[in-house]
Amino acid sequence: MSDPTPGDDLKAADERRVVLAGRQWRARSRRVMLLRRVLPIAIAVLAGGTVLWVGTRSIIAGVERSRVESREVRLSNPMFHGQDEQGRSFVIGAAQAVRDPDTGMFRLDAPVMRLTLEAGKTSELSAGHGLYDESSRTLILRGQVIIEDAGAGFRFVTPEAVVDTRTGVVTGDKGIQGAGALGTIDASSYAIYEQGGRVVFSGSGDDKVRTTINTGGAG
Repeated sequence: MSDPTPGDDLKAADERRVVLAGRQWRARSRRVMLLRRVLPIAIAVLAGGTVLWVGTRSIIAGVERSRVESREVRLSNPMFHGQDEQGRSFVIGAAQAVRDPDTGMFRLDAPVMRLTLEAGKTSELSAGHGLYDESSRTLILRGQVIIEDAGAGFRFVTPEAVVDTRTGVVTGDKGIQGAGALGTIDASSYAIYEQGGRVVFSGSGDDKVRTTINTGGAG
């Protein structure tokens, strides 16, 4: 038997490299085939899990809304009666009121507040919607608020009016326009005191004029 030549060693080394490369290629091929099978399944599982989670959250949110709505108190054509600190009566009406179970405040649709003045005259505030807090006796009117006073003869329009039903004072800082016996008014804020007997208007910016009108509409 003859000793291996250098050429035989090189040939054997080449054969080993070929065998190793073949094993590595087959291993990679198996991994690729496995991934081709597993990835679509994994994607489907993830997509299904996402859909399930979104559906579950929607169901939970729906249940929570139903729970809150079931605790809400809804009133049709409600009437809230009261008196201010000077014994002057008022009534707050609305097309519908919904009592928030968490805050206790009433959300009002188409609210109207009537204040009784002297000689049977009334002052009226109406709006698109509002909030009434019985605990603080505060009424907030929003959405095309109209303020009319039969005694003083004025009519104002404002985006918002805040009524303290304890004192009868009406305030707002979202602007106000209107007209009365003394002419037209366009101001940035206002305050109505003494059931319409005294109205204070203020400007802003370059127009910081402050005007007080004693209407004599209340006593």
